[in-house]
Formats: sequence, structure tokens, C-alpha cells
Amino acid sequence: MAAFLIRRLLQMFVVTIVAALLSYGLLYLVPGGPVDALLAERQNSGQNRINQTDIQRVQQRFDLDVYLPFRFTRWLIGWPSGPLFGSVGADWQIGCQTPGQVRLVYPDGTFELVEEGCADYLTLAELEGRRVSRGVFFGDFGVSQVILRDRPVSDLIATRLPYTLSLMGASILLAILIGVPIGIYSAVKQYSRFDYTMTTIAFIGSSLPSFVFGIFAILIFSILAQRAGLPFLPPGDAVGVRDYTIPWIGTVEAGSFLDRFLRFLMPVSVLTFINIAGWSRFVRGSMLEVLQQDYVRTARAKGVREQVVITKHALRNSLIPFVTLLAGVLAALFGGALITESVFNWPGLGRLFIDALGRNDYNVVMALLFINVVLLLIGILITDILYTIVDPRIRLG
Repeated sequence: MAAFLIRRLLQMFVVTIVAALLSYGLLYLVPGGPVDALLAERQNSGQNRINQTDIQRVQQRFDLDVYLPFRFTRWLIGWPSGPLFGSVGADWQIGCQTPGQVRLVYPDGTFELVEEGCADYLTLAELEGRRVSRGVFFGDFGVSQVILRDRPVSDLIATRLPYTLSLMGASILLAILIGVPIGIYSAVKQYSRFDYTMTTIAFIGSSLPSFVFGIFAILIFSILAQRAGLPFLPPGDAVGVRDYTIPWIGTVEAGSFLDRFLRFLMPVSVLTFINIAGWSRFVRGSMLEVLQQDYVRTARAKGVREQVVITKHALRNSLIPFVTLLAGVLAALFGGALITESVFNWPGLGRLFIDALGRNDYNVVMALLFINVVLLLIGILITDILYTIVDPRIRLG
């Protein structure tokens, strides 16, 4: 087991670096960004409003004038932050502050300025004194550039994490407690009325995206219920800003436990329903496969009670493939539900990721991606260890 863990930890380290490199590169290579937004603003408002100095200042703030490999190492380990050993490599060119321009003249007399080459290179010496984190490898995710400017990203994540943990933890726990028994009972009662009903509901839950259920939940349990004079649920947010009155319940104080609980019900119900739909079908299929095995038929032929056959012989083996799904639970607990949190305006990490991505707050986006990759790999490692618990053949092998 020790050799296995060491080997897997080394593999996790390599995969983490490769995943971080690919996600970091793709994030900066996609069209758009703070400089493009600034150029579009200059085009709309006129040349006198925004000059080249403003553009260079934004580039320095986001390290966009540093070549991508060096930009990645600065984010990963905080290097390079200046000349090596005080003076070595001070004149090395590691970026471009001002791109070169070439004027193309067409036969009809029109011309176009095209960027080509570099007019002003960035050297290692010019990096000295520029703000840089110690690197995410050492637990420093830098500062937020847009959402909470100059505040540490770790502080921003810490304020959103409790909301995501409560939402995702409750939904995953409820989905396991409800979805697994439904899947087992549907397999045991195959082709029964219960099985057909659960199969239909599961297909609906698996086929429609989460925002559809979120919008319908707001429409039915918030808007229509309020118009009909029935008890209703608040449509969004985690905490109210003012008191409100609900029929049959009375006045609900903003920020009270009841206010938080009522706002919690709809998003957790949507996530629970979607998880139940997928996990119950997975458990049902796995259970049906096990019930057709020879050792199950042998146990029944010996006269073993059906309840013992299901719980002792079939259930444990049917849960072996289900363990695979648990690999993503750890990352889901941290990452949150992007769409659901956005629909209900839930201030969790999923909503934070969407906001940071839309506002080009790269440090926040990359911090969330990096942590999700690490947690996913840890979840896979835990899953491999759980395999040895639920399947003795793996442990003996």
C-alpha cells in the first residue's frame, strides 16, 4: 500500500502541473481580456480618453506583457521576480511591453496597421519591484484584480466557501440517502409500476439542464405561489435585505434562521433532484447486473431468504461501480454548482467563478481551477483506496 500511495502521489503531482499549465494557457489564449476591453472602450470613446500608457499599465497589472511561460512560472512558484542572484540575466528578454507595428498599404490607397515583432522588450531587470505572489505551489493565490481589488484571493474564497459547502454538502448527502435506495429497489422490482415511475422521473431529471429546473422552481414556488396567496419561497440570495411576510407563516426577519432556511430550500432541492436522477439510474443498472450473476442464483437455489440475498450477496458488489462516482464528490463540494448558484444568486464559489470569468479576474479563476484539480485527484486517490475495502479481490491482488 505504501508503494502504491507513493506512486500515485507522484502521478498526481505530474497531472496537477500539466492540468495547471493547460488551463492557464487556454485562459490567456482565448479572445477577450482586459486589454481588448480597453481597446474597445478607446474605439468607442475616442483616442484622447485612453492612451498607450493606460494600456501598458493594464498589461503590467495582469502580467500580460510577460511571455506566457514566464507568466505561468510567476503564478505557479513566484519566479522570476527579477535578475537571478541579484544581477544575473538582468538584460534577458522575457516579454514585450510595446508591440511593433507595420503599415500595410493596399492598391486602392487604403492602409492598415498590423502588429508585428516588438518595439520595446521587457527584461528581467524591469520585473524587479513588480508585485508577484509567492506562487500557488506555496499556497499563495495572489490578489483579486477586479472583484475585490488588491484583496487576497484566499480571503475571497474563504468568504464564499461556507455557502457552497452547505449547499453542496446537503444536496449530495440527500441524493445518496434517497437515490441509492431508490436505485436498489427499482432493480429488485424491475418492470414494476414503481420502477417505471422512477425511470421516467430519472430520465426527466437527467435530460433537462439544471437552469430549467431552477427557473421552473422560482416560477412555481415563488412567483405563482405568491400571486395565489399561498406560502411562497424567496426567489434568490442567501440572506434577505428586508423583512417580508409569508401567508400562514407570518413576518420573516431578514437574516434570521428561518429566512436563510427558506432561501436554502429551492437551490438544494434542485441539486438533490438532479443528483438523485443520475445516481439512482446508475445504482439500478449496477444492481441489475449483479442480480444476474451465478452466485446470486446459487444463493437463491440454496433457499437463502431474498432479503439476505439482496443485502449480503448483491448490495456490496453492486456498489463497487458506484464508488467511482464518489471521486468527484470532493471537488463538487468545493467547486459548487455553477449554473444553479447563478440562477438563485447564491453567493458560493460557483457564482464566484462565473463572475470572475466574466470580469477577467484571472487570479480568482485560476485559483478555483487549480484547487478543483487537486481535490479531484485526491478524490480519485480516495476512490482507489475505497475499492480495496468494498472489493477484497483488489486487496488480495
